[in-house]
Amino acid sequence: MYNRVLVGTFTGVRRTAGPQTRKLSREARPVVNLELSWQSAGIAAACLTLAAAAAARSGRPRLVSAAGFARETGLVLALFALWQLVGSYALMGPDGALDRGQWIWHAERVMHLPSETVVQRAFLPHPLLVQALDLYYAGLHFAVVIGLLIWVFARHRRQYPQVRTTLVLFTAGALLIQFVPVAPPRMLSADGMVDTAVQYGQSVYGSVAGFNADQLSAMPSVHVGWALLVALVAVEVSRSRWRWLWLAYPPLTMLAVVVTANHYWMDGIAAALLLALALIAQRAGRAARAAYRASRAGRPARRLWPAGKPAAGWRVPDRGREEPVRPGG
Repeated sequence: MYNRVLVGTFTGVRRTAGPQTRKLSREARPVVNLELSWQSAGIAAACLTLAAAAAARSGRPRLVSAAGFARETGLVLALFALWQLVGSYALMGPDGALDRGQWIWHAERVMHLPSETVVQRAFLPHPLLVQALDLYYAGLHFAVVIGLLIWVFARHRRQYPQVRTTLVLFTAGALLIQFVPVAPPRMLSADGMVDTAVQYGQSVYGSVAGFNADQLSAMPSVHVGWALLVALVAVEVSRSRWRWLWLAYPPLTMLAVVVTANHYWMDGIAAALLLALALIAQRAGRAARAAYRASRAGRPARRLWPAGKPAAGWRVPDRGREEPVRPGG
């Protein structure tokens, strides 16, 4: 039922499937990808940045207030444009992409991680569920991150710079690693996995919207890293009793990228480690700045946050509320 043949070059590796799969592919409609190309995102980022600068200089309260939002939106769009642009380059040639993907596959078997093939085959008999996971992979990750940034900017402005910096550090680190091309599981000939997006006509590669995602950037999984960031921020910043439901978002994303054969388990593990490094680097930077300012002022450095606070530290203490000084105290 799932007999496949690996065909094509490294610039567009795809699988041709058996009669049933080809019938499904002909009947399915290509997924419409609404994400911007890097050129469009770059132009939009430049326009928003210029508009923000002009609004900040206008002196009008409403325009000055809107300038901050426009500036941050431009920064996110610039990061998105860079992500897409860098994805089309590689420091190493594509010749070793399949070998590196095969190495990861064998390393997972040595570590006795669950087989991605077994997990995918449990979902393949349920076409609607598989197609839902294809759509989940195609566009939900970016929409959720944008929604998180808007929510934090609008409702928790003081925490926004730390959240944005963490996002930038993680994404930049992922882009550097992705300069080394790694083929995803759907491109390996011996792992027994099906390219579900091609099977159902839902592939985002070569989309009519101009999104030219790099097909050889499996390691690490940006989808999983962003999902972990969203869950961490939502749990720590929000005070709603429903915030703990966000902890299900990273495992669901990990399941989606595996079932659709776009990532290995190791891609998600590497993303989690990279996000942890981004948080550690940000915390170290804050500590260094605090120590420098304390040394300039000639007093001991203050703690970055009260004891017992999570390491991420997105809940910034309100410095505007200080205890009154008692007479003679």
